[in-house]
Amino acid sequence: MASRNPYKWLNVILLIAALAVNLLSNSLPLGGRDTGQISDMYKNLLTPAGFAFLIWSVIYLLLLGFVAYAFYAERKGRSTAAAPGPWFAISCVLNIAWLFCWHYLLIELSVVVMLLLLVSLIMIYLRTRLDHERLEVLDIIFVKLPFSLYLGWISVATIVNIASLVAKYDFGDVGLGETGWAITILIAAVLLAFIIGFRFRDGVYPLVIAWGLYAISVEQSDTVQAVQTTALVASIALAVFALWMFVRSLTDRD
Repeated sequence: MASRNPYKWLNVILLIAALAVNLLSNSLPLGGRDTGQISDMYKNLLTPAGFAFLIWSVIYLLLLGFVAYAFYAERKGRSTAAAPGPWFAISCVLNIAWLFCWHYLLIELSVVVMLLLLVSLIMIYLRTRLDHERLEVLDIIFVKLPFSLYLGWISVATIVNIASLVAKYDFGDVGLGETGWAITILIAAVLLAFIIGFRFRDGVYPLVIAWGLYAISVEQSDTVQAVQTTALVASIALAVFALWMFVRSLTDRD
């Protein structure tokens, strides 16, 4: 009988590889610089405070839960954990590739890889939202939750990555100016979070965006007041919206 999830072992191997490279990237570190040092080289008005990156610990913990749950789900005859198909393996490879690009200061290429990672996670997100069968609590915890969190953070990371590239080439003063562009991007991120959260009754995605914007507001508290205020107000609005989405999703299940 063919496996419902032929990628489950590949997912385990590539996730472990991604975790190992992430660990080594800062302990060695790759390229002689840790992630934070490189971020400081390209500081801009959308750089978040360092504590924001603690979310990676939660993301990786949930992803470990996802790959482990895939074996349980298959034994129970459930297809939910197989929904991502090959896209999770692709996302792990892109995660690793991004780290090498970033640590060896290939910022232009890192943006391309980050955008591809974002696309892979969008594909996973959409696939895990298809109603293959009635979802159980474990499906929500180990399939839906990890990718809401992961996609939310990579959405923030993509913005920060592009802003780093802009800072590298000093394009910030083009058009709206650095402050104008920063505020425009923040507003666009908020609108995106509202749209995705409402469309999929997902409170996690906007909550992660709120976390990222709050970290930006903290980091920018001593720079441009308009950016700091916009990020802070946006993060509060998204946190309230996320709470509403959590309530709506519980109501929908009833």
